[in-house]
Amino acid sequence: MEINQLKAKNYSILVGKNSISCLASEVRNHCPKCKKIAVVIDKKIPKKFLVRIKKNLKKYKVFIFFISSSEKIKNLEQTNFLINKLLELNFNRSDLIIALGGGIIGDMTGFVASIFKRGINFINLPSTLLSQVDSCIGGKTGINSKHGKNLIGSFYNPKVVISETELLKSLPKREIICGYAEILKHAIINDKKFFNFLKKNTKNLILLENKTLNQSILKSCKIKLNFTEKDFKEKSLRMRLNFGHTFAHALEIQNKYSNKLNHGEAVLIGMLIATRVSKFKNLCSNNTLAQVENLYQKFSLTKNLNKYFKKKEILKSIKFMKNDKKKDDEKVSLILLNNIGKTTVPGKFKYKINQIENLIKDLF
Repeated sequence: MEINQLKAKNYSILVGKNSISCLASEVRNHCPKCKKIAVVIDKKIPKKFLVRIKKNLKKYKVFIFFISSSEKIKNLEQTNFLINKLLELNFNRSDLIIALGGGIIGDMTGFVASIFKRGINFINLPSTLLSQVDSCIGGKTGINSKHGKNLIGSFYNPKVVISETELLKSLPKREIICGYAEILKHAIINDKKFFNFLKKNTKNLILLENKTLNQSILKSCKIKLNFTEKDFKEKSLRMRLNFGHTFAHALEIQNKYSNKLNHGEAVLIGMLIATRVSKFKNLCSNNTLAQVENLYQKFSLTKNLNKYFKKKEILKSIKFMKNDKKKDDEKVSLILLNNIGKTTVPGKFKYKINQIENLIKDLF
């Protein structure tokens, strides 16, 4: 049983096959006064994992809350429901909430934990590749509003993150590609060596080959931690992680968070648009753009997504950038690319909505 441990400033991240078996000891270590545990779980999680968790936590009073996970349930109504349930069950701050699911479950449960009695113990068990390399790192929690994604939220760290890689085997390939998008982003913005590793190993990673998978998850988490620990509340450096996301979030809202376009697919499109904008503005070379585009082509990353690359679709989505939660004035800040491993400085390239529209018209 190979479990890798990565130490963040305020919590640990455990990655590997059977890492879920560490749950009881982690609860004892981090929540010594805990008596009750609420497990918020995605209905799609294979039952065997819930059986293992219950067995692991038999010394505690465990309450299970099944959620049908989709962006549409990540709202105030669902948050209110969970908080009222915890109050009815007389949960205390010394008790614990566990999230077992993808980023939606993790974000919402983390937000509930952060505001329940001003903060209850929280452990995250991310079940998708996307959540294991992205949303479980950095302490962001949140829910959506009709005005946009993650506009209501807080910064709140878990006690521990346990990334059980066996959970990934129940996912369709599309979900693996979705997580791969964030791994690729971390390489593009921060680490040329890791980008070259992905050029050679993406096939093995998508096939969930153990060694490549563990290496990629750990490297991705390290890169994200490097940004989030230096800039926890996203004032400057951490904003580099938004590479491709300004376009991605706009496309997601335009498509009403439907299953037609998932988050990772939107990020893949957003990164390609941002790289093309970077070349158009002469911020990166033809070679940099070619390296990114060649990797996309080699592994068919945007197969079946051509309709979202059309000028008309992108232009329709741009109006939604005005509600971006990271916007601090009338202009939208774009993170662009200088070369593989290096982005522009946050805040350096800011555009009005109509300027971005003109950019897209010139580019496509």
